[in-house]
Amino acid sequence: MFGLRQDTSLEGLLRLGGIALGGAVTALVPLTFPPDGGPTAFDRALAAPIHAALDTRPGIYQALVIPSNAYILVPLLLLAGAWFGYRGHWRRAAIMVAVPELAAGLNAALWKPLWDRHLHDYLAYPSGHTVHLVAIATTFILLVDSVRARVSTFAVAVVALLAAAVGMVGLDYHLPTDIIGGAAVAIAMVLALCWAAQLLIDNTNAAGR
Repeated sequence: MFGLRQDTSLEGLLRLGGIALGGAVTALVPLTFPPDGGPTAFDRALAAPIHAALDTRPGIYQALVIPSNAYILVPLLLLAGAWFGYRGHWRRAAIMVAVPELAAGLNAALWKPLWDRHLHDYLAYPSGHTVHLVAIATTFILLVDSVRARVSTFAVAVVALLAAAVGMVGLDYHLPTDIIGGAAVAIAMVLALCWAAQLLIDNTNAAGR
């Protein structure tokens, strides 16, 4: 899994556990939704202090959502792919670019219509901005060899996601449960898609021997 090396038993178990946990969280969160798909008690409990603390500060929410915007995420995605390509890891470069975009597309085409949670005039669950951000970070963490790079990426991604979450909730773009579901389904999809890519590469290599 990591760096497209052959799985060890532990890595395989971690991968399957991550897929199962992410899928379970994504599927269970909607069970808490009221019949009209509106905010849950958990959503209201998290949103209230955000609004109380930041509603009087103009522009803060718009600044906080910047890490989740496509004009930030797409260049970062391409830069990560180019970095792998520069180092001669062309398969990793292709996976780095393809997997997060495929995850975002699957979320829009499958998961949002499946749970059909409307907010304003769009489907809100799971949060697409969250899926894109988390999918890019998770894919890079899986593909990169350096432990330091993994830890640094994880730390930056957590801070970026928390900031974007506050901004999205403050602007009423998403409810907190939309964001939780988005993070969970992004991790599950990336783990599954990277696993599928690894199996395809292993089978291709075996057939070429």
